[in-house]
Amino acid sequence: MNQITHLTYLVRDYDEAIQYFLNTLQFELVEDTRLDETKRWVLVRPRGGTTSLLLAQAASPEQAAAIGNQSGGRVFLFLHSDDFWRDYNLMRSLKVEFMEDPREEVYGTVAVFKDLYGNKWDLLQPK
Repeated sequence: MNQITHLTYLVRDYDEAIQYFLNTLQFELVEDTRLDETKRWVLVRPRGGTTSLLLAQAASPEQAAAIGNQSGGRVFLFLHSDDFWRDYNLMRSLKVEFMEDPREEVYGTVAVFKDLYGNKWDLLQPK
């Protein structure tokens, strides 16, 4: 069976991104391996999840320009929750910026938030 295991996620700085994902979004650090003087292999993922984000520090002006806009202004990632209100309230207490009030849709409870760099995510509890 084929599956997507990692998605590249551009960051300004490895350590600031690691702290954000671990402390604010409550992700776990899967790996942090130094590859050379400037490059690291850093994987984070939601606790209990299987797909990881590969945090990639921007190495060119083109990459730096894409930080915070990796999907052209659309929702970039979908963070599924088994308890929307628990996670929503925790994230709000940790100063996560939600762009809207939570809403009920046919597919579940959802609210859009911005991450550290401005990428848009859905916090979603599917029905």
